[in-house]
Amino acid sequence: MNNLTPGLARIRIKNLRARTYIGIKEDEIRNRQDVVVNVTILYPAGDAVQVNDIDHALNYRTITKALLQHIEDNRFALLERLTQELLDIVMQHAPVRYAEVEVDKPHALRFADSVSITLSQSRD
Repeated sequence: MNNLTPGLARIRIKNLRARTYIGIKEDEIRNRQDVVVNVTILYPAGDAVQVNDIDHALNYRTITKALLQHIEDNRFALLERLTQELLDIVMQHAPVRYAEVEVDKPHALRFADSVSITLSQSRD
């Protein structure tokens, strides 16, 4: 879904930073680590464009708050699990037609800036 689908707006939440317990090593279980989240959402925005009212738009602030709360209030062994749970939160919003969530774990590897997992889902 690289091209914008006609009639759908693309929302991007870029480099959302949070701290959580992520990993399987003892020090990862004891200490919070940084994660960086990027989200792409496609939804039909025709009503929002016409009416110019938040009640007719997908509220990305509400979604972002839910993502942050979930990250900060839970523990995760695997990056895959965290990514899927965040994708599930985004897809709970009925107007979402497609979502992609990427979660980076900075400094997970010694000679790399980060490791990331990306998952996506679409709705007919």
